[in-house]
Amino acid sequence: ILFSNCTEIEPNRDLKTECNSRLQSPVNIVTRKVLPDQRLAPLHFLRYRHAFHGNLSNNGHTVQLDLPPGMKIKGGNLSTTYTALQLHFHWGKDGGPGSEHTIDGESYPMEMHIVHIKEQYVSLSQALSDPEGVAVLGIFFQESNSANKKFEPLIKALKRIPRPSNKTTVRGISLQMFLPPPTDMRDYFRYLGSLTTPDCAQSVLWTLFENTVPLSRQQLSAFSQLRFPGGRPMVNTFRAVQPLNARQVYRSGSRIASSLSPALVISSVLMLYSV
Repeated sequence: ILFSNCTEIEPNRDLKTECNSRLQSPVNIVTRKVLPDQRLAPLHFLRYRHAFHGNLSNNGHTVQLDLPPGMKIKGGNLSTTYTALQLHFHWGKDGGPGSEHTIDGESYPMEMHIVHIKEQYVSLSQALSDPEGVAVLGIFFQESNSANKKFEPLIKALKRIPRPSNKTTVRGISLQMFLPPPTDMRDYFRYLGSLTTPDCAQSVLWTLFENTVPLSRQQLSAFSQLRFPGGRPMVNTFRAVQPLNARQVYRSGSRIASSLSPALVISSVLMLYSV
């Protein structure tokens, strides 16, 4: 399903105005128009390296991994600490173009979203009443010649959730397993936007990392084996890019502050991952 019109999903709600308003996501990021912002320092990731058993489900429109309490992000010019709730994926067909956001008009095969809410809120619905109540980390995936072993537990679990409402448990994983190396997490884009699924609420601070995670063609294609309600292949699970309108996209300041030695940079970045 292409979420080009939110009324496709919930026809009894008047979502057309919400989904066609001016701060919608995803967007195409034109790199020559982004502005560097030195306030966008590397994020602090709290408990991202902790192992957990996660509930993985086919919810009828994507794959969702629910996250246990305690995983948080702060820094990076965020106004407060945000708590992670879940992560999910958007993909194309058999490893073809499938990311929601694009960079200079180019799509990636898949995009992962880690959804966080301000720590003072108890639910996503409550956070959506705040213009910056939700913070989503976006990770792009690129095809590689070899399989990504860190992703194998999740890829194998997909076979256990082929149809909507199917659920399974993925054991002994961590959020850090699904991310680029810590030293590759310093470069990112930031803009204010919306959810990409109904009700398209405009309450999301987007952080999109420039460096990608590699997956083999076979691993990427595994997502296309899932099914929508009714039995159709679950493919092209992304919304089309939306007009940027008057919004500005910013780039983290790490490219500017490049005078530190490589060893010092690596040491400082690793300190951002709390145990």
